[in-house]
Amino acid sequence: MTPPLLSLLDTPAVAVPRLETPDLLLRGPLPTDLPEFTALSNDPAFYRYLGNKPQTEEEVWRRMLGQLGHWAMFGYGAWSIEEKATGRYAGSVGFFDFRRDLTPSLKGTLEAGWTLSPRLHGRGYASQAVQAALAWIEPRFPQARLTCIIDPDNVASLAVARKFNFHEFARATYHNEPIVLLERRTDFSG
Repeated sequence: MTPPLLSLLDTPAVAVPRLETPDLLLRGPLPTDLPEFTALSNDPAFYRYLGNKPQTEEEVWRRMLGQLGHWAMFGYGAWSIEEKATGRYAGSVGFFDFRRDLTPSLKGTLEAGWTLSPRLHGRGYASQAVQAALAWIEPRFPQARLTCIIDPDNVASLAVARKFNFHEFARATYHNEPIVLLERRTDFSG
């Protein structure tokens, strides 16, 4: 029997818009995502560019709560990515204000982020998810500076960033690891 609290959480009070691409459904995080998200977070092919360490179920749960918390506090956040063909959790995409202790600072920017299950790499799903998320955020926050951070060895994610006009503006160290800082150019005059 499902505990009453969990059944209430199956439809979060925070309204997260549903977006669709040809292959994906972007929706709010749900408790039912936890087992697959936790399994992904323990797959070295998934976490190698995300701090290079696995996460416990507790850490993943807190991450999901933080994703919904962004929606409640700021009106933006992360979507869970669901593969339409299978109905399985496939990753996340969205925008954050993590207040990272990082120089140069990203505070006050909309920090884009995306993760995708390694079983789906090479299908163009990350591009579909990022394109849908950008199409949603930009009209709502037209003056916002969009940024992201990517591990310098994550060639695939850097390619997705470049595809959507994110350009490197700095390199830094974050949690004792090198990181590339990028921003999205919307003014293409220079």
